[in-house]
Amino acid sequence: MSNAISWFEIPSTNFERAVKFYNELLDAELQPMEMDFKMAFFPYKDGGVGGCVTHGNGNKPSQEGTFAYLNGGDDLSVPLARVEKAGGKVLMPKTSLGENGFMAIFLDTEGNRVAFHSMK
Repeated sequence: MSNAISWFEIPSTNFERAVKFYNELLDAELQPMEMDFKMAFFPYKDGGVGGCVTHGNGNKPSQEGTFAYLNGGDDLSVPLARVEKAGGKVLMPKTSLGENGFMAIFLDTEGNRVAFHSMK
């Protein structure tokens, strides 16, 4: 096993709003797909950990329980500065983890508690 996590899903109540939020937040374009429910995939490379925003699969946004850490790039200050502009709320500012880098926690437009991690 090379990664403990292989996939994650972030639920939405308003799919279009959630996709717009993450597109702005990550300065990337999530790739939509519709099956029995709506999904929009975060960018990832083959063999890497992937995930998506979902809607209509019974999952509900939550501030409690398990949450995902998104890659904050070289310096998470960059995407963290986009959180409130995109409609979210910073819950915990950039915080040192010592030799393990930095983290920050935010609330997305759907009410999900999500985090960023970076080494700078």
